[in-house]
Amino acid sequence: MVREALGRAWICWLLVTLSWTWTGQAHSCHEVKTAFQQRHVGPLRLVPETATADAELQICKHQGPTCCTRKMEESYRNAARRDTLQNILSYSFELKYLILGHTVDFQETYHSLLTFTRNHTLSLFDLAYEPIAQESRPLVTNLFSDLALYLHGDPTISVEQSVHRFYDDLFPLVYRYLVNPGLRSSSSSPWKVGEGNDCLRAIRSDVNPFGPYPQALARDLGKALVGGRMLTRALLAGTDVLNATVSAGMVKECGRALVRMLYCPHCRGLTLIRPCGGLCLNVMRGCLAGLAELQAPWSRYVDLLEHLSGMLAGGHELELALLGIRERINDAILNAQLNGPRLSAVVDKVCGPLTQSASPTQESVIAESSTASVQPITELLTPSPSPSADTQDQEHSRLTLKKRSLPLKPSKNDKPRSLKKISKEFMRYIQRYKSFFSTLPEMLCEGETVVDDYSCWSGEDVVESYTGHVVGNGLQAQRYNPEIKVRGVDPVLVNTKVMLEHFNQEMWAELGLGADGQKHMEVGSGSPAEVSGDCDDEDGCHGSGDDEYATNPAHTVRRTHVSSQSSVSVFFF
Repeated sequence: MVREALGRAWICWLLVTLSWTWTGQAHSCHEVKTAFQQRHVGPLRLVPETATADAELQICKHQGPTCCTRKMEESYRNAARRDTLQNILSYSFELKYLILGHTVDFQETYHSLLTFTRNHTLSLFDLAYEPIAQESRPLVTNLFSDLALYLHGDPTISVEQSVHRFYDDLFPLVYRYLVNPGLRSSSSSPWKVGEGNDCLRAIRSDVNPFGPYPQALARDLGKALVGGRMLTRALLAGTDVLNATVSAGMVKECGRALVRMLYCPHCRGLTLIRPCGGLCLNVMRGCLAGLAELQAPWSRYVDLLEHLSGMLAGGHELELALLGIRERINDAILNAQLNGPRLSAVVDKVCGPLTQSASPTQESVIAESSTASVQPITELLTPSPSPSADTQDQEHSRLTLKKRSLPLKPSKNDKPRSLKKISKEFMRYIQRYKSFFSTLPEMLCEGETVVDDYSCWSGEDVVESYTGHVVGNGLQAQRYNPEIKVRGVDPVLVNTKVMLEHFNQEMWAELGLGADGQKHMEVGSGSPAEVSGDCDDEDGCHGSGDDEYATNPAHTVRRTHVSSQSSVSVFFF
């Protein structure tokens, strides 16, 4: 009680002093001019030296002398809108930076994974299928370039089509060099060879030389990559939403209410008084009525981000699927070699003889050559030892390349951030912004250092507390706002809301869930609760089973993809 009484006495003394100063200095506007300059409101020549009666004021009308003019009101209106928009931008930038920063993190991790697994796949041809290693290199590169585009959200890329196109192009090489090695030494004209290759590509899906492995690879990749692709699309959509909110900003009627709240006290020489908390909430909720309409779809959008991040944080499906490309290709080639006689008979019937039969001598030479250069993936020889080594040493020099689920891991001091770790981090941060648009007015009012104790500015006068009705968020609630009459919302925000609602529905439907995404919290769906608890290797609790691996960025080119209003990097090979 004593503290409150002292506070009230101090405020009364301050107001009396200001009133005495106002009267004693013949209504001087010096303090008003100082504040006008410090806040960069406009040219100082607009501020009079002494207070006068001005009947032309439209916003800050009151009985008695004033330090404001009509032109000053216009400057105050522009400054208030500018400063408020700048504050909105600063809060939005934190969220936008979070989204853009993690978009880049995800893309760089995808790039590292694709680069490593591409080189891992190319090594298969270098080690086991040397005759087609050189010609198969662009086929592998094109496949991984398509996968990079798919992860980046390119709508023209289909994983299934890319995989089958790869096997279509691979079949002529496998048939000519591995199934029928004699064809590679053929004296046929380039036109004849090209015509035969076209026929082989055309019949690959019908002849099915690679067995079930192409379809299995397409299925595995499509299932594993869809989460990363959808997350990229969602992150870019969120950036577009934030860009729209900054460009649209506040309702048209906002400028007048901001001047009444922030600058009308200056007209009376009260440059230190702060607005009441209730006044600020009413003004900001009215000004941001259009943004508040985004809260419902934005909340569902954040649920979507958490679900997609949970899909990546729940395991290593994407990494394992990419590493499995090498094994699937090897199995497919072995299947073609095992079914060589059948393939040759079918190809001869459909495409005709691709070349003249080789002589017996040529066949023996070709057989010896192919035996020396083409080895099964499970048994490769090292280079021949020196003549002085005995037979036992030669046997010990034989290498067996066994199938591995993961490559050798690097030093723990040089481990890249995994998808699991990045996803968990993003989920932890994005949850804080789920109510961003509904809490933005409160954040802006806190920035204005509003006061509710002892005395504050009510929009009309200095009072002990604000007595007006404080409305809630949203367009409908503004019908009862005593400080601002909201007549409509910027069409940009209306379109943004519709776009975000449709985007949410489309993405949830693509995930096989309802339009509201309610099922995303069930066990096994990649929910945040499923992956955010226990400490594991990805969280820094290192054990003997770490699945991190080094990357080899050699022979890669980095390009930039520009969205409608934002840019992130996408990597091609």
